[in-house]
Amino acid sequence: MNKNAWREKFLLNEDLNFLFTNRIPRVAATRFMGWFSRIQSPVLTRLSIAVWRLFTDLDLSEAKQQSFQSLRDCFTRELKPGLRPFDPDPAVVCSPSDAIVGACGPIDGTDVLQAKGFPYPLRELLRSEDMAQRMQGGRYTTLRLTSAMYHRFHAPHALAVDRVTYISGDTWNVNPIALKRVERLFCKNERAVIECRLPGLGDAPLILVPVAAVLVASIRLHWLNILLHLRWPGPNVIPCAASMTKGEEMGWFEHGSTIIVLTPPGLDPAPGIESGVRIRAGQALLRQRVDGS
Repeated sequence: MNKNAWREKFLLNEDLNFLFTNRIPRVAATRFMGWFSRIQSPVLTRLSIAVWRLFTDLDLSEAKQQSFQSLRDCFTRELKPGLRPFDPDPAVVCSPSDAIVGACGPIDGTDVLQAKGFPYPLRELLRSEDMAQRMQGGRYTTLRLTSAMYHRFHAPHALAVDRVTYISGDTWNVNPIALKRVERLFCKNERAVIECRLPGLGDAPLILVPVAAVLVASIRLHWLNILLHLRWPGPNVIPCAASMTKGEEMGWFEHGSTIIVLTPPGLDPAPGIESGVRIRAGQALLRQRVDGS
């Protein structure tokens, strides 16, 4: 059996995958990975990347640099300039990251889906009834970053950031296998709720929720100059006054994870956007509805 066939067999064995990635001391493993990934050793890093490639389709050909001093440097790698152009159309909200589109749809009640048959309350994800009500009539889009993907995320539109709420929590894996087995998973994991406005779309609200997962050591948000992680004591609510241009880098995960994008009414999915589709940062995610359509 070749490497790709072995890897596919392992990944498709749901019981084994769930056991291996979730029935471990998740928080302890995540803290260990945070320490291990920072070890400055080119030799250890090369060996770690070789092991990483046994389980993923890691491709570093787009990376700005080809050698890394630590595993963290590889996780948070920059890309060569110009590889993720953002759609300049002001009517378009772009994908903030490379991802696989997960559950998505209209926000027309109190619950949205993490997977078929597994709803979760939006107010519980956001820890705010007011925020959940503000997004009624809009859309939710779940973007899953695999461990091998580019891990930086960007402003999906020209926006103003008003507040970040950091919510500490668990570190369940966020792959489809776990999403079908763990109820309200996104509401249990560590996450940051980023409240934004879209000045170019009448100051309409937009919320980004980066959700951490097992082995994700931290979330970096550039405008805060703070590394949010499991030991971060707070304050949990952090007022902001940051403006960002479309495509400007917002931050990164230190491994794969998920970004939930909550958008206001009046936006429809861009052509081809549906669950299971791979998408790149900068690609059209939603488009402003034309009056009468």
